Amino acid sequence: MPGAASALASLTAAALPRDMEFVFVVPRTALFPDCYPHGLAAFGEQPPSTGGSDDKLSLAAFETAVARDGFFVERPYAERTPSLKQVIPYSIIVCDERVLLFQRLATGGEKRLHGKLSIGIGGHINPEDLGEGSQSSSDKKPARSPIAAGTQREIAEELDVRGTYTVRRVGLLNDDSNPVGAVHVGVVQVVYVDGSVEIRERDQLEGRLVTVDELQTLLDGGANFETWSRLLVPRLDELLKLPLSAHP
Repeated sequence: MPGAASALASLTAAALPRDMEFVFVVPRTALFPDCYPHGLAAFGEQPPSTGGSDDKLSLAAFETAVARDGFFVERPYAERTPSLKQVIPYSIIVCDERVLLFQRLATGGEKRLHGKLSIGIGGHINPEDLGEGSQSSSDKKPARSPIAAGTQREIAEELDVRGTYTVRRVGLLNDDSNPVGAVHVGVVQVVYVDGSVEIRERDQLEGRLVTVDELQTLLDGGANFETWSRLLVPRLDELLKLPLSAHP
């Protein structure tokens, strides 16, 4: 499908065909110009590099790459194109100093996740997350990052938050060890809830708030965590102690 990326980059969200599923992607080289890290690459840290760079992974550089290089492409094409990374906001929900642990039931939409434990709320960024009038008139690309809108939509769809919440982006989660991971990248976010939180889609999810120690015990005992959660649980103590820096 040569030229698909450049062709779709020039389309506004409203112009995308309604009978196709489009997902937001960023070229792999725009996200990881020096290396392809495995697991969590935290913002402010130097990821493992094969190019000899001493640069630390920068949140500002990531957000610039999303705004400058991100675009929508048909999902079937994205699923077979590892040179493009589908951007997935992956939010860890924290309330009363505990983490929301949930399990997707067999009635849920994504069969690959049925029965697995997870600490992340997330999904693809959709064209609707750009909103009307959010395109730059000069180059027809997003005038702002759609990550915030995608995060808000996913939380509203899956959770009932009574109160307010603050989002902090902490790093990128990359796993090229399997075909699914090779075409996705997780934007890891800690969402601090001031109030209460419950599962909204109880026919598809069940969940409870647990301590970090409980999560580590479950992981050590061989609990059936999804891959991204399994990579994140060992670093939760570190992530939750980082200084709070809010994002819209």
